[in-house]
Amino acid sequence: MFIRPKQYWFIRISPKRAFHALQSDTVDLQVEGTGWQLLFARLRVKPQSIAISLDKLNNRNFILFSEQLFNVNRQLETSQKIISVRPDTLYFDFSERTVKRVPVKLVSNFEFVKQYGVSDDIEIIPKYVTLSGPEEEIKKIKEWPTDSLKLSNVQNTTVSRIAMMQNKMKNVSIFPTSAEVKVPVDEYTEKTIDLSLRIINNKEYYNVKLYPKKIKVTILVALSKYQQTNENFIDAVVDLDEWRDLKHNQLRVKITRFPDYCKLIDVVPDKIDFIIEK
Repeated sequence: MFIRPKQYWFIRISPKRAFHALQSDTVDLQVEGTGWQLLFARLRVKPQSIAISLDKLNNRNFILFSEQLFNVNRQLETSQKIISVRPDTLYFDFSERTVKRVPVKLVSNFEFVKQYGVSDDIEIIPKYVTLSGPEEEIKKIKEWPTDSLKLSNVQNTTVSRIAMMQNKMKNVSIFPTSAEVKVPVDEYTEKTIDLSLRIINNKEYYNVKLYPKKIKVTILVALSKYQQTNENFIDAVVDLDEWRDLKHNQLRVKITRFPDYCKLIDVVPDKIDFIIEK
């Protein structure tokens, strides 16, 4: 009688070689036993898995089940006896194993209570995972994403354990398989900062007068960083190319540097009058 499917897994794998089987991970087992034993075997809901040694792969690229039937039968918790496996031969594709570290990419979906948000860099521990497998597969991987971290109604700093995205490549291993994620959260409040403007692309070194010389930038900033966040953290410029090349009679204000932990609300004015003295 044939019973299917049976899954197999491997023991004593060489750490220096990357491989993957060239066929399915299930096989048919021909079982010898009494009529009652075979009946109950057919009624099993969860077929057992069997462990297969890969020692022979040190000298060849295939495994014969017929050579391991004695050890396979020792794994079963029944008096039934496996007399053959179909297919009997498992073929493998080998390549040299290589190791590479890549950064962890957090996949997230956060919903905050009003006036709350991320107040600093999100910490991921560890920041990197180690991949091991065939060089042609590993070199394609630049980062490794996590499962999606979903948080709702957030108003406090949270620490979560998140799994790495499931590895679908059988011949590539990943370590570790999870990471700790710390999301610093704080209440945000508005702050208005007076900011001096800087002129860029004044290639002819004209004497340029701006009206006004300063702007007001309104931002949302975390309460814990309210005092330390000032004009030294933000840069605002006007580009003289807009007058020279585009013939604009006003210059647009551009914010070129801005803290990641803040949110820009308003810039007043957002266009500047100017006079150029040649």
